[in-house]
Amino acid sequence: MAEATSCGGVVIFRGKVLLLYKNYKNRYDGWVLPKGTVEEGETHEETALREVKEETGAIATIKSFVGTSEYTFRAGEELIDKQVYWYLMIGQSYYSSPQREEYFIDSGFYKYHEAYHLLRFANEKQILEKAYAKYHELRRLGSWNDFKKDEINLKQD
Repeated sequence: MAEATSCGGVVIFRGKVLLLYKNYKNRYDGWVLPKGTVEEGETHEETALREVKEETGAIATIKSFVGTSEYTFRAGEELIDKQVYWYLMIGQSYYSSPQREEYFIDSGFYKYHEAYHLLRFANEKQILEKAYAKYHELRRLGSWNDFKKDEINLKQD
């Protein structure tokens, strides 16, 4: 069995959650959180920010680590054991544009209960629950601020 590591983000802007809709040759179909594979030399945080930007076009900044999820899937004949590191992020705006090359055909920000019911996978629903609870905790403590341009921690090429 091969192992793989990915990182992703639960991006929130004004209380709404960013989701992507993927449709791959009508075999894979559903709403997901943005995530992707760690590239050589990247930290988990850098991967999460890069993948959010690549897959959704959204600019975000990390507020907190949420946790990990694990699952196994088959790629051809090989069984892959994947671990995903998740981060709570604050978005700059409601802007998003799905990455067509990765078979994402729609993206957008949804109210928590809508996002929860749209998500296809139980492990992503659990991550959303944890992230949204952390979001509310940060708001209650006065630590959740609107996105500031000087907080951008994603290299702009």
